[in-house]
Amino acid sequence: MKQSIAYYGDPILRQKCKPVESINEEIRQLVRDLEETMLANDGVGLAAPQIKRSLAIFITNVADDEDEDEELPSIVRVYINPKVLKYSEEERTEEEGCVSIPNIYAPVRRPRRIKVEATDLNGELFTKELSGLSARAFLHENDHINGVLFIDRVRGRARERLEPWLRKIQRRTKD
Repeated sequence: MKQSIAYYGDPILRQKCKPVESINEEIRQLVRDLEETMLANDGVGLAAPQIKRSLAIFITNVADDEDEDEELPSIVRVYINPKVLKYSEEERTEEEGCVSIPNIYAPVRRPRRIKVEATDLNGELFTKELSGLSARAFLHENDHINGVLFIDRVRGRARERLEPWLRKIQRRTKD
């Protein structure tokens, strides 16, 4: 079921999430809700705190590999209690946006490749190497479950330009 979004200024977005203790029907329903809400909001990922649930779980909806010559189909992936095991030294700066901070985009520098570990919906631990957009989406959503927003990674003049817009969103959240 589509859920309402927690917008910038909502305190849940700044909390470190609790680990998922067991995979049960409640968690499966949460994943269905995340997917429906993400798709309804044209997102490439969504984390539990964005629908006001403080649990270490998120989904992404991107192609597995980055291939500039060929557009690969998106795959919805579930990450429960995720961890980054390894970051590449190579980084890339690209524009990011967020469902919880609508209509705001800014340059964010992130590692180009990562190796991650997480639990899937079957309760199986897995590791995966991600690159390009799949790595960026993972890191963006992983930040959410740690109380970090993409705007926290924006520096200098780019951050200064965001401030008036962020205050406007925050005022609407409080109303």
